[in-house]
Amino acid sequence: MSNQPGFGGRGRGRYQRGGQQNYVRKNERIRAREVRLIGPEGNQLGVVSRDDALTLAKRMGLDLVEIAASANPPVCRILDFGKYMYEVSKRQKENKAKASSSSKIKEVKFRVRIEEHDYMTKLRRAEEFLYKGYKLKVSLMFRGREMEHQDLGLAMVNRAAKDLTNVGVADVPPRLSGRHINLIMSPLPQQKRLLKYNDAVSAEDSEDDSEEED
Repeated sequence: MSNQPGFGGRGRGRYQRGGQQNYVRKNERIRAREVRLIGPEGNQLGVVSRDDALTLAKRMGLDLVEIAASANPPVCRILDFGKYMYEVSKRQKENKAKASSSSKIKEVKFRVRIEEHDYMTKLRRAEEFLYKGYKLKVSLMFRGREMEHQDLGLAMVNRAAKDLTNVGVADVPPRLSGRHINLIMSPLPQQKRLLKYNDAVSAEDSEDDSEEED
């Protein structure tokens, strides 16, 4: 059995979560007299004394790790501590990446008098963003005398939102701000998103950049 991070190593593991350091007790650092023990294969071994659990873990060449300190009695598992901490770190990075992706807002810009072909091109772009899990800003800018037809601009934004209900939902109704109408949409839960205007390949392979101002 290796000294890191086995019985001869440090008593607590350290990892990052939410900007703070957290500690995982293992082996002799576990304070409870009794623990609810889980075997290396995930099998329930019942409530046993900490010393008996330590002895069993040592016999297997593994560590006794406290995985649910707040439970009564605490839940401990026999496992390879190094691999365990690696998996914890890996999951945290994946969750952080997903959170970062979902917090980004992509933008697709429409016009009041847009040709149907251009509308569908932008709609497919918008669908791709929402399908991938990005929040989406649907925007429309009035130019010149188009401000006299705000109802047409509002209808256009509402049409886009309705056409995208297969992948997203509007957070709030469209809002007029100066010469712009803006609408923020959030993606549906992943298992509920359905492609309607794209195929799966194009949605995966497209670039993620928002549109530039026309």
